[in-house]
Amino acid sequence: MVKSKPVRSAPKLPPFQELLDEHGRDVLGFLIASVGPDEAEDCYQEALIAALRSYPGLDHGDNLRGWLLTIAHRKAIDHHRSRSRGALPAGSADEVGGGVAVRDRGLDAAEADGSLWRAVGTLPPKQRSAVMLRFSADMAYRRIGELLDCSPDAARRNVHEGLKKLRGELA
Repeated sequence: MVKSKPVRSAPKLPPFQELLDEHGRDVLGFLIASVGPDEAEDCYQEALIAALRSYPGLDHGDNLRGWLLTIAHRKAIDHHRSRSRGALPAGSADEVGGGVAVRDRGLDAAEADGSLWRAVGTLPPKQRSAVMLRFSADMAYRRIGELLDCSPDAARRNVHEGLKKLRGELA
């Protein structure tokens, strides 16, 4: 008589949404600590997509929190690797002309008496939004472009044109 191996049944896994409800905050907190608050949500989404894809084929359900955190850890490592391969800025903000470090005496004086933000309110809508997002929220041009539904170059141009008008009005 030949003994057959016992058939291993698939583990009883909770629905994926329950898993997220229970451990999602831990995963997001881990990613905030690992990659910073600005990049954590993107890594969180990538981790959840990877987890969702492999969840049906999961062989064990013993430590689902650890499994999710392992995926998040790998996504954080991928994020750090991709950033290390990115372009690095050359020179200071003044040399490159980033706009934030370069101060304008006329705009500084207008800011002191409050007329600057009143003048910003008179700009055309896209320029007003771009200037507000850039200087009051300190957003990058890429993010401004996403919010204004335009390219980062168009966002940069809107900020530039808005500043040009402000300098003309406040000079």
